[in-house]
Amino acid sequence: MSNKKNEAKQSPLMNNVKALAFPLLSILISIFVAVFFVIWAKPEFTLLDYPKAFVDLFENIWSGAFGKTKKTLDTLIYVTPLLFTGIAHSLAFRTGLFNIGVEGQFVLGMLGAALVGMIPGLPMFIHIPLMILAGIVFGGLWAAIPGYLKAKIGANEVVNTIMMNYIALYLINYVVLRTAFGIPNAAKTYNIAASAQVPKIMADLSRGSWAIAIAVLFAILAYILLWKTTIGYELRAVGINPHGAEYGGINIAKNTVLSMVISGAIAGIGGAMQVAGTAHNVTDYVSLPGYGFDGIAVALLAKNNPIACIASAILFGALRASSRTLQINGIPKEIISLIQAIIIIFVAIDFVYRWLGKRKKKGAIVNG
Repeated sequence: MSNKKNEAKQSPLMNNVKALAFPLLSILISIFVAVFFVIWAKPEFTLLDYPKAFVDLFENIWSGAFGKTKKTLDTLIYVTPLLFTGIAHSLAFRTGLFNIGVEGQFVLGMLGAALVGMIPGLPMFIHIPLMILAGIVFGGLWAAIPGYLKAKIGANEVVNTIMMNYIALYLINYVVLRTAFGIPNAAKTYNIAASAQVPKIMADLSRGSWAIAIAVLFAILAYILLWKTTIGYELRAVGINPHGAEYGGINIAKNTVLSMVISGAIAGIGGAMQVAGTAHNVTDYVSLPGYGFDGIAVALLAKNNPIACIASAILFGALRASSRTLQINGIPKEIISLIQAIIIIFVAIDFVYRWLGKRKKKGAIVNG
């Protein structure tokens, strides 16, 4: 009885601190482990030079991502798509779905935005919203297919979305290389109109654009959707306990499709902003760009909270942006992938620990 009272007395601040503790610990441990590989890669370091190697790694990551105004703005180029894909994953995860197809939905959003962006003669205040709408339609419809199959026949969304990633890849390559939208012998589409381009923050210094502001706006909107609306309540209820939600009158099939559509739409908007803010065209792809896959790590570290995805995307974007600086200073760029992998492992351990804790509580209740 006293334990229940103590739990009730815990403040929201204390709960938030506890929620943040494990992600922060995973980041620190990942850097701690990565330093040993820095020592291994640089002959001038020994194990006794660990503190020096730690400082060297941190300074290179910081200077590569935020060392100058230009580098800070360049980092936003990586942060923006990661924030969109992280939000997309968090929305699907909250409904108990594993939308591996965010990658394909992202590039389909790029394609849709590029096609709309070529329309001439539109004012900016119409053209940019049309590109966002194109991202919503292309990404949302692409995600609706595996969502519908999951809801109607129970088809595994992981398998279907993985396959659809590659269908999206070859569809884009076909449009770029085989249709009138692509420049002959250039392996890319024509550039979007100037009115479709999101303004740069400092055009003379970096390609970093105000698309980051749109990404932050959608993070806030996604949070409001999940925690302040009936739709969000139903999506979360399905993710927590689908059988209980169905018993309470919530339509599981409808919310499964809806969750996938919203997730795909957010990913599609991310692709649209990639074209509008940075790329201004679509090229053919030998392989997928990877933002959708990295978005999984962003969402997991943020514990599927769209607002927390902002900080998580900044972290992973900074790691991506600093890889060149690391190479220049003799540190293999694979260190970045190592740090990301360790972070994901420790976040996964946290999920397993919580799952075991819940199982233990259920066992205690049954035995009691």
